[in-house]
Amino acid sequence: MDLHLADADVTLVEKAKSAGVPVVTVLISGRPLILGNALESSDAFLAAWLPGTEGQGVADVLFGDYKPTGKLPRQWPRNNDGLATAAMQSSMSAPLFPQGFSMDN
Repeated sequence: MDLHLADADVTLVEKAKSAGVPVVTVLISGRPLILGNALESSDAFLAAWLPGTEGQGVADVLFGDYKPTGKLPRQWPRNNDGLATAAMQSSMSAPLFPQGFSMDN
């Protein structure tokens, strides 16, 4: 019912940003999570999903060997209100990223 990143994770991203270093956040999860300040505190953000044995592909993107590709198969909620069914979402908050979003948009 609540898909917020753990407070400790958000705090870690914010602490790294306050140190003045570039921050690349890599989210490894099986679903979109509510990112909150972690996204705003990141200079770059990569949703790696669950790479399994393909972690090398994530490293290839992080080191610039390949451009990240893909489209979101469903919208990425901005907050927990966005977790409602599609029929109810028209009255809920706008998604953080719409279905089909990609860096090529």
